[in-house]
Amino acid sequence: MRRFLIVMILAALVVFSFAKVNFGSTQMTPAAEREFMIRKLGEFSKASGVDVEFLNFEYTDLLSRLEAEQKAGKPVLNLVADLQSGLYTMGANGLLADLSGVLLSGKTFVQTFEKYTYVGKEKVFIPWLQATYAMAINKKAFEYLPKGLTMEDVTNATEKWTYDALLQWAKNMQEKTRQPQLGFPLGPKGLWHRFLHGYIYPSYTGAQAVKFDSVKAIEMWNYLKELFKYVHPACTTWDNMDQPLLRNEVLIAWDHTARIKQAIVEKPNDFVVVPVPRGPMGRGYIIVLAGIAIPKNVDMTEPLKVLDFLTSPETQIAILENVGFFPVVQEAAGLIPEGALKVLAQGVVNQSAAKDSVVCFIPGLGAKGGEFSETYRLAFTRIVFNDEDPVKVIGELGEKIRQLFIEVDAPLPEPDASLF
Repeated sequence: MRRFLIVMILAALVVFSFAKVNFGSTQMTPAAEREFMIRKLGEFSKASGVDVEFLNFEYTDLLSRLEAEQKAGKPVLNLVADLQSGLYTMGANGLLADLSGVLLSGKTFVQTFEKYTYVGKEKVFIPWLQATYAMAINKKAFEYLPKGLTMEDVTNATEKWTYDALLQWAKNMQEKTRQPQLGFPLGPKGLWHRFLHGYIYPSYTGAQAVKFDSVKAIEMWNYLKELFKYVHPACTTWDNMDQPLLRNEVLIAWDHTARIKQAIVEKPNDFVVVPVPRGPMGRGYIIVLAGIAIPKNVDMTEPLKVLDFLTSPETQIAILENVGFFPVVQEAAGLIPEGALKVLAQGVVNQSAAKDSVVCFIPGLGAKGGEFSETYRLAFTRIVFNDEDPVKVIGELGEKIRQLFIEVDAPLPEPDASLF
């Protein structure tokens, strides 16, 4: 009898171990986002009986972990989430299972994203989250619009909503209020580098990196030197722009949608979220696409249950409400409640619908991603803050940017051929 009980206990432990999902993610790493994920996954575990451990990783660490586990033939992580570029690298290195035959009922994924989920003919991940960066504007700012520009031009991304118009608007606000009213997140953990490589660079040159040291880039840097006469000097301490907006330190701010969300939630009637301005080559902006994948050589049964839960319309809306990432399944659109989330969603939709879009993705550079970002920030510091010659600075750093792509065998993000 005792032996029988021991066998039964061991069998139960084996079943339990098979039911556990070790979910490694580079997303939802900030404390509040992690807390939300753990709570939601706990609800799922209670309802399904599938135990989920949520494990946060730095981008390069997750890739290294998967490589080590696959090489050893002992995968522990059986579900992973990362940005599209990171998942593409994992898939290209043969670390991810092909999900081409996986059917998730009741979900219609945004078609724009589907082509980015493949490496060759293999579907290496399922879309999970989308986000972007946009501008949040206190409605008081519209009192200082430059001549010829209307609120409708700004919110609907017409050809009149340009970086030159932003410059004049910022100048008007400073002259009328006697304080700089434009803000960007230049703090140590701010995402300022994303504005540089994914927004203003493609808007002026048509590309993120390949034209880093072009003549058009010089025009862009000279523009930034002028614009920063009207940017709030405390921006070098700001990592997120929601609090400066709420404190009325600035009337216009650019940041990741998740990092302006709190301002909209607390005062939805005070703010609008709008597309970014356009430059000479179009309206450059980043689409952030995160996905979920299953490593090779693992039992997909339980991980697919978690994946199905995380992409359900209800969970997608919960993520939007709590974190600020936008749904990737069309069925979620009708579930977005009125109020702050509608304000955020409208700005994102208007930006993605702009006819002059120059869409960018964050380059997949693996361990070199940090060096890529820091090179743009260094160029900015030297040119704008230290007043160095932009021709000299971008001439020195342009080859460094291109070399990063060569070192990791990644293609340089090409400009849109229709722009030239």
